[in-house]
Amino acid sequence: MKETALSRKDRIIQTATSLFAEKGFADTSTKEISVQAGVSEALIFKHFGNKDRLLSFIIKTGYSRVVMHHKGMLTYKGAKEFLRNMILLPNKLVAEEPLFWKMQERLSHDELSRTQHEHFMKPVQSIILKAFQELGYAKPELETQYLLLVIDMLWKKEACGELQNAAELTQLIEDKYQLI
Repeated sequence: MKETALSRKDRIIQTATSLFAEKGFADTSTKEISVQAGVSEALIFKHFGNKDRLLSFIIKTGYSRVVMHHKGMLTYKGAKEFLRNMILLPNKLVAEEPLFWKMQERLSHDELSRTQHEHFMKPVQSIILKAFQELGYAKPELETQYLLLVIDMLWKKEACGELQNAAELTQLIEDKYQLI
C-alpha cells in the first residue's frame, strides 16, 4: 500500500514539474495536475496541502538532489579544478534534469525559486572568489561576479533550449581562464 502511495506521489511531482516547466505555475491548476497524473485532486492536497507547497517541495528537493549528486564538483580541491567544475556544472545539471531546470528558468521571477537558487549559489560565490584570489587575478571580485553571471545565463539559456553551442562556449570560458 505504501509503495502505491509513493508511486502516485512521484507521479504528482513529475507531472507538476512538467506542467510548471511548460505552462508556468500560475497557469497550471491542481485539477490539471491530477488529471494528467491519473490521481485525485484530493491526493495532491493530502500529500502537499496546496499548490504552493507542492512547488516548494519540488524546488527544495531538486536543489537537495543537486547538492547530493554533485558534492565532488562542489568540493574545493584546487582553484583551476573548482572553476572548471563551475563552468561545466550548468550543462551537466540541465542534461540530468531538463524539466526541473526549465521550470526553474520559467519561475526565476518567483520568490521561492529565486531564494532557493540564491541559497544554493551563495557558498559557491565565496569559493569562486577564493579561486580567483589564489590564481592572482587583479580584480577577483569582478571576475567572480562576471563568471557567476555567465554561469547563470548558461543554465537558463540551455534549460529553455536557446543554447545550441554549449560545448563551444564552455571551451571558450575554460580557455579565457586557462583552465586546461
